[in-house]
Amino acid sequence: MLKYYNYDIVFQEIPDEVTLAVNITDCPHRCKGCHSPHLHQNIGEALDHKTLDTLLAKYGRQITCVCFMGGDRNPKEVSELAHYIRQHSKLKVAWYSGNDTLPQNAAQFDYLKVGGYRPELGGLRSRTTNQRLYCNANGLTTDITSRFWR
Repeated sequence: MLKYYNYDIVFQEIPDEVTLAVNITDCPHRCKGCHSPHLHQNIGEALDHKTLDTLLAKYGRQITCVCFMGGDRNPKEVSELAHYIRQHSKLKVAWYSGNDTLPQNAAQFDYLKVGGYRPELGGLRSRTTNQRLYCNANGLTTDITSRFWR
């Protein structure tokens, strides 16, 4: 079962989207320099259809995207929740994964960030980052990481 620690409406995680970012716990990656080490623990509340219904009822008109921040221990559940959002709203769906490659279910998401954080390479804003943000649109998967570089 997926659990989440908290959520927030954010403007910088996904370009051009007002995003409800849901922080999922029990992260298996434990990246050196992680900005949210508390998310390594298996803590928080259940993240299920009922929780999503509550969040979408509360924020659905204020957001354009829902982003799952983590969930790598249970990718099938993340995919199922993404499918649920697609069935019940017109919101875009994103997944921030610490895995180094695109998951098999990549087409389920409008946006996918992959790659564990490596302090020596920096995050998405760094031109030397190992992390990548992809956009799925019109049957094409496009690397849009450079949109973070200024």
